[in-house]
Amino acid sequence: MKPLTVSHSKMKQTRLVLPPDTNHLDTIFGGKVLAYIDEIAALTAMKHSNSVVVTASIDSVDFLSSAKVGDALTLEAFVTRTGRTSMEVYVKVHADDLLQGKKVVTTESFLTMVAVDELGKPKPVPSIIPETDEEKRLYDTAPSRKMHRQKRPALK
Repeated sequence: MKPLTVSHSKMKQTRLVLPPDTNHLDTIFGGKVLAYIDEIAALTAMKHSNSVVVTASIDSVDFLSSAKVGDALTLEAFVTRTGRTSMEVYVKVHADDLLQGKKVVTTESFLTMVAVDELGKPKPVPSIIPETDEEKRLYDTAPSRKMHRQKRPALK
């Protein structure tokens, strides 16, 4: 299977934060952001693997700041590293106050997605070729994140 560059499957989405998406402080619900993150991670992994994927884990979610009603929420995602059937996907979320011209990072997350065949069984995925400094840094640090995931106690 031929390795693919990170840029091959990199995705970007922009959404408007509307009142139904927010809490009593007029900031977006964390669960809404999580749903957006899971969706773009799946799309990115599907494009990389040319396959249906399932979310194996949401490894970390760091809410760094909030987005408010009227902000444009921009999600950027790319595959950072692959295993035999799995893909680690990094998602960064920005809030853009388009009227004030201010942009802040609101959320960063790592997810593990697994490619599956028509029977739902894991299937092999292409390896990844990082190109930018950020992609290379995340590629190089992926094994330590994987080790951390594997050390977590299993829920029974």
